Amino acid sequence: MRESDQDRAPRQSLHPPIEPYNRFRLEVPGGHDLYVEECGAPDGVPVVVLHGGPGGGCSPGMRRFFNPARYRIILFDQRGCGRSRPHSTLRENTTWDLVADIELIREHLGIDSWCVFGGSWGATLSLIYAQTHPERARALILRGVFLMTRRELDWFYGGGAGLFRPDGWKKFAHAIPLEEREDLIAAYYRRLTSTDVMEQTRFARIWAGWEASCATLHVADSMGGGSPDGAYARAFSRIEAHYFVNGGWLEEDGQILRDVERLRGIPGHIVQGAYDLICPPVSAWALSRAWSGAKLHMIGDAGHALSETGIAARLVQIMDDLQV
Repeated sequence: MRESDQDRAPRQSLHPPIEPYNRFRLEVPGGHDLYVEECGAPDGVPVVVLHGGPGGGCSPGMRRFFNPARYRIILFDQRGCGRSRPHSTLRENTTWDLVADIELIREHLGIDSWCVFGGSWGATLSLIYAQTHPERARALILRGVFLMTRRELDWFYGGGAGLFRPDGWKKFAHAIPLEEREDLIAAYYRRLTSTDVMEQTRFARIWAGWEASCATLHVADSMGGGSPDGAYARAFSRIEAHYFVNGGWLEEDGQILRDVERLRGIPGHIVQGAYDLICPPVSAWALSRAWSGAKLHMIGDAGHALSETGIAARLVQIMDDLQV
């Protein structure tokens, strides 16, 4: 199923807010303590939600993409962010640690297999998890695909996206001395891992602010120039830079597409904003061409954010219609 939906997504409301019926903390190797919650139907179709960033944390709004009478919805904060502890730590915090954490959560909850729902970095992690444990993934539902390639990182942190958000780009790039701007990820990483917490927080806010300024199609919807919360920004930015400077700990650039055959037999839906500045649509398109079981939904009036109306509506529709 390789066709691309070029039409606008139908306007369909999110499901009503719901509260978890189970919250718990799970200790995992490396001294991390993860926050995990379950909501919806305890005997429903299990779906695990993988948030973005890395370092973004989950939010109550992420529960609303699923019919609570049908789905057993599992959300958790990945290592170092949200309500997981220790906060903003980079110690033993890698892609492969997260893949192992997902499996530990699944085993702890007694789930044999589940749907995997993730956006942006959450889409990256969903793909790597499914390629590592294909027998555990009933379906993948992805939004704003990021394949953790050098080309994608160079686009967003090397000036490509800055051509469309020049004010935000100037704030981001000019916070670094001219002689260090050839590699802004490395320059920010040095500051985000300094021993000065105030310096970390200052640069974390700039890093997070740049991403927020590009999140939506309409500039007015992208933070309005405000400064992100310091504690959130510090975890988000430190963990993102940590992952990006290490190339996600993948064996080689392009590994996800290299291993796409491991997704054979797993149905997938890829929802992509046609004007996504953070994760350009070419990655979603390339993935859909390589993965025969995936359907690409190109939303013509949307950027990157999960909150974009067309993206949110299409994700709700997919989950309501999904047959697993």
